[in-house]
Amino acid sequence: MGRVIAMRGPATDLPIVLRDVGYRVREVAILDRVSLCLTAGAPTVLIGPNGAGKTTLLHIGMGLIRPTSGQVTFGGHGGGAPSRRAIVFQRPVMLRRSVAANIEYALSSAGLARGEWPERGAQLLDMVGLAGLGDRPARRLSGGEQQRLALARALARDPEVLFLDEPTASLDPAATKAVEDVVRAVAARGIKVVMSTHDLAEARRIAGDVVLLHRGRIVESGPAAEFFAGPRTDQARRFLAGELLV
Repeated sequence: MGRVIAMRGPATDLPIVLRDVGYRVREVAILDRVSLCLTAGAPTVLIGPNGAGKTTLLHIGMGLIRPTSGQVTFGGHGGGAPSRRAIVFQRPVMLRRSVAANIEYALSSAGLARGEWPERGAQLLDMVGLAGLGDRPARRLSGGEQQRLALARALARDPEVLFLDEPTASLDPAATKAVEDVVRAVAARGIKVVMSTHDLAEARRIAGDVVLLHRGRIVESGPAAEFFAGPRTDQARRFLAGELLV
């Protein structure tokens, strides 16, 4: 894939620590007293039913929204611009430009010198399996290809932490595998992946750690192998058995 052009500074955003974090919209508690420590290493996967608070937790970890109670720290400090964090939304918007131009826009936003765009852009497209598609209009890509392009744009920031909100939702098995392969490659490069999914099989394939959310609270969390082999709580056992948590 060629030499990776490093853009990182010496500072770190890890660990990301949430202490008794709450997030309310009017009288509705979206998150309720959530405490979580996100550290370097294998991917952390958030699971749970719709409305559990997974997306809100990702947004708070990214720094897009502030909690209404509790505290969040990044590498021991509070807040600041998310220069070393990136996020891919469940339905990313493609610019009305070519695939290559989408990447170049992201590289420009990340502050990379214009002369380095072609090499870095080619590296990113190769990494996500889109090499040779640079001239194609981004909005004419398939859903899975668009998701991988969104991953490439996020990686243009050379993040330390990458948040992914349901990255394979509505994708067919082949497209899902292609996205999962990119996620594994990203994690293998030392980037911390924090990802939400409804797919328990996907969580088994990807996760190093699992966080089960329900009604805005963490029901159970821990190493994925232990969670799937022997969940400690009744809610987790029922969720893994396919029962609806209401």
